[in-house]
Amino acid sequence: MAKTKSIIVKGTEISIYSGEQEEYISITDIARHKDSTNTDSIIQNWLRNRNTIELLGYWELLYNPDFKPLEFEGFRKQAGLNSFVMTPKKWIETTNAIGIVSKSGRYGGTFAHKDIAFEFASWISIEFKLYIIKEFQRLKADESDRLKLDWNLQRTLAKVNYYIHTDAIKENLVPKELTKKEASFVYANEADLLNMALFAKTAADWRTENPKAEGNIRDYATLEQLVVLTNLESLNAVLISQGLLAANRLLQLNKIAIQQLKTLLNSSSLKKLKITKS
Repeated sequence: MAKTKSIIVKGTEISIYSGEQEEYISITDIARHKDSTNTDSIIQNWLRNRNTIELLGYWELLYNPDFKPLEFEGFRKQAGLNSFVMTPKKWIETTNAIGIVSKSGRYGGTFAHKDIAFEFASWISIEFKLYIIKEFQRLKADESDRLKLDWNLQRTLAKVNYYIHTDAIKENLVPKELTKKEASFVYANEADLLNMALFAKTAADWRTENPKAEGNIRDYATLEQLVVLTNLESLNAVLISQGLLAANRLLQLNKIAIQQLKTLLNSSSLKKLKITKS
């Protein structure tokens, strides 16, 4: 479980770790809401309960093909007795369980699959459980919205790239083609090399021409120019890795910028594209 995030529930921060497919909620943090100094004891007391052992065992039987049912039956018969002692580590190692996970280190503790964590929260406090569920659902809704937005952005860029690679090009106003003499100037700043390729001028040139303007040359770029600029940045990185000199890269990038801008200005293609959050 590599990715970590957290929710705040009634002033208590509760960590959530994401694995490849499932998410695990820190029941150590949930126990902290009840008693911040005795979280391990609270969890062990919960594990001694017969209902808890049955919950854990039946959950594993549903979702874990490697679970050891005979060991589970042995624990189920002992659960509730005064002599019965159970720890997360003992449960995991004996039954090969996956519903509960123990993590060591600075951000360690005992984590449980959300199905189990919510039940533990009920044992702590029904009210606290409801708040946890509410915050967890809010977190998942936010993540879903971000995924939808990312998908729409990717879909839009895919459409843009489609237009760039079509042959239907009409004549429109585009930057002039640079001469070899103009390209011979060595620009120490790679940002200015891209500016020359796309705008046929450096940031300083633009500033001289627009002394009263706020911002910089890229702040006044069109949507089409920004799309091409993104492509040029990636292409420039490839050309640098190939060892091309700045002057040669500038000539190539300028030609590509002209070609792509002609394509994007064709048929008002970008006007058809909208980034929407749905």
